[in-house]
Amino acid sequence: MLDSSTSSPAPQSAIIHLENIFKIYGRGETQVQALNNVNLIIEQGEYCAIMGPSGSGKSTAMNIIGCLDRPSSGHYYLDRLDVAQMDDVELAKIRNQKLGFVFQQFHLLTQLSALENVMLPMVYAGVQTNERRDRAVEALQLVGLGNRLYNKPTQLSGGQQQRVAIARAIVNRPVVLLADEPTGALDSRTTQEVLNIFSELNSSGITVVMVTHESDVARQTKRIVWFRDGQVVNSHVTPADLNQLILS
Repeated sequence: MLDSSTSSPAPQSAIIHLENIFKIYGRGETQVQALNNVNLIIEQGEYCAIMGPSGSGKSTAMNIIGCLDRPSSGHYYLDRLDVAQMDDVELAKIRNQKLGFVFQQFHLLTQLSALENVMLPMVYAGVQTNERRDRAVEALQLVGLGNRLYNKPTQLSGGQQQRVAIARAIVNRPVVLLADEPTGALDSRTTQEVLNIFSELNSSGITVVMVTHESDVARQTKRIVWFRDGQVVNSHVTPADLNQLILS
């Protein structure tokens, strides 16, 4: 089933809508078409994994969804705003207001405590100082680190550092939480702890979109989008059908 060749009207509940997205790098003989007419709709409250072999376009798609890159052509509607052609200042504002990011590497500032790391995005969002602290404490309690507020990253395990990163990602109350290989640096037990947090956040209403190469991780989401050769070849893979797709 090839989903990327045609665009369909987005439902009112669509939070992410990629419409006829192309992404081309380079020119002439060095030109590479990373995305080829991609259409994808993710609705409010979904929990999706984006998968595909190396070079399939999944990371490029994630960068566009995260407003870290722009498409060469096409439209990207985030929360019904067409952000595809916004300038850098506008994109930075959108990222801060509407998106939360969790990466494989935690990107915490080692000189700051867990609380201070989580408070940092609210500084750029213009949140008042007292409210920053209250919201950061609440976010850290939500991920089970209410007793680690003043620990610095070097005093935390890898799993705890990723929890701080998740708290930082949700503290500005984003409409979408984007996770790029968030369990890639974690052992199996800690991976499950982090995935449990994602499931709880999704149950609370947060839309979660995750790029992963780990089938066991993807199976814990509710829907899998499969990329190959710059296209979405199947946008509604169920966890139960994943093995067959991987082997095809």
